[in-house]
Amino acid sequence: MANDASTVFDLVILGGGSGGYAAALRGAQLGLDVALIEKDKVGGTCLHRGCIPTKALLHAGEIADQARESEQFGVKATFEGIDVPAVHKYKDGVISGLYKGLQGLIASRKVTYIEGEGRLSSPTSVDVNGQRVQGRHVLLATGSVPKSLPGLEIDGDRIISSDHALVLDRVPKSAIILGGGVIGVEFASAWKSFGADVTVIEGLKHLVPVEDENSSKLLERAFRKRGIKFNLGTFFSKAEYTADGVKVILADGKEFEAEVLLVAVGRGPVSAGLGYEEQGVATDRGYVLVDEYMRTNVPTISAVGDLVPTLQLAHVGFAEGMLVAERLAGQKTVPIDYDGVPRVTYCHPEVASVGITEAKAKEIYGADKVVALKYNLAGNGKSKILNTSGEIKLVQVKDGAVVGVHMVGDRMGEQVGEAQLIYNWEALPAEVAQLVHAHPTQNEALGEAHLALAGKPLHSHD
Repeated sequence: MANDASTVFDLVILGGGSGGYAAALRGAQLGLDVALIEKDKVGGTCLHRGCIPTKALLHAGEIADQARESEQFGVKATFEGIDVPAVHKYKDGVISGLYKGLQGLIASRKVTYIEGEGRLSSPTSVDVNGQRVQGRHVLLATGSVPKSLPGLEIDGDRIISSDHALVLDRVPKSAIILGGGVIGVEFASAWKSFGADVTVIEGLKHLVPVEDENSSKLLERAFRKRGIKFNLGTFFSKAEYTADGVKVILADGKEFEAEVLLVAVGRGPVSAGLGYEEQGVATDRGYVLVDEYMRTNVPTISAVGDLVPTLQLAHVGFAEGMLVAERLAGQKTVPIDYDGVPRVTYCHPEVASVGITEAKAKEIYGADKVVALKYNLAGNGKSKILNTSGEIKLVQVKDGAVVGVHMVGDRMGEQVGEAQLIYNWEALPAEVAQLVHAHPTQNEALGEAHLALAGKPLHSHD
């Protein structure tokens, strides 16, 4: 520690993941004296075991698919297989570069960084490495870990979590993925690109079940075309070891066998044994409860990121951490509209959305007050060039603003920025339609969809 034991920091942060380090950087920028405590590596799950490494694997898979399919573009190439150590070297190189940059940022902002396992010891202090770190305010940002189901033990060998999958020393010949949410379909996509035989088991009736149903159906159609198998609408019952793999048995008796079982049923908060409840912090199922300004029921304690029951997304953690820092620095803050946060699933094809689903809009405004329009990417020149298919679906309150944008297709994650502005600025279709979008781009599809919704379609049928 750069500061002596008598120091009282303005803000002590327990956890150096997306939410914690964002609060540290912003707080220091605003003149707060900040201590950041992290037991592993700054950057947390997102940088080391989540967003960044999974997207690196997905990009490697995309390259593999392009090599296999190159002849349809008039390019002669051969695909000789996946060099797993080289893929990991590429992935780890991406992580390493970002990690070094983040360490530099922490140092340059003069954040006091303490490596060690911390525990909340009072409403204004955290104990770490035998020291008590005092603060006028404490921010809890201890994140999440992969969850399992009752009776399903993750052994790290045949039954694995996403943490294990990211460092697997081989491409499995076959894999069952339990869970068809974001993590499950991203690994299904990457492993299929690497050559594995993949089956996804999802207990609900659709893949990516929190997305608009149309997006789910489009993804399911694309996965069928790619040869990714899935079973929907029946829940997991049990798993058994076989001579050379795992057998999964569903509640209806249906059985599936594979070399490995990836358990991708979500992530749970890291809060047990950290002193939260002893200090009176209200929790529910391990999540720390907060108000819209990320304040807990203890006046000197806030919480952010995967530890609280909001969207488990790195960019949500960034926003929540910055909100806390700005509030403590005396700045005016505005609560986060979680519907207005962009959501992207980076499988092939990508699924991206912002705002609310058509079903939710009908529930809120009434079925007769909701208009939905689908724009097929077949009418978009750049999507044709890229040989991707999909749709952009707009959900509008009749004669009012667009309240949902739902997109499926390669690179749709790169289009969600404008979609976010459309939703958050409560844009009318006619207002977006009058903006001139570059041609040929995939971004142009958003403009074309709004032209159609405004009643003046160009490259689409009325």
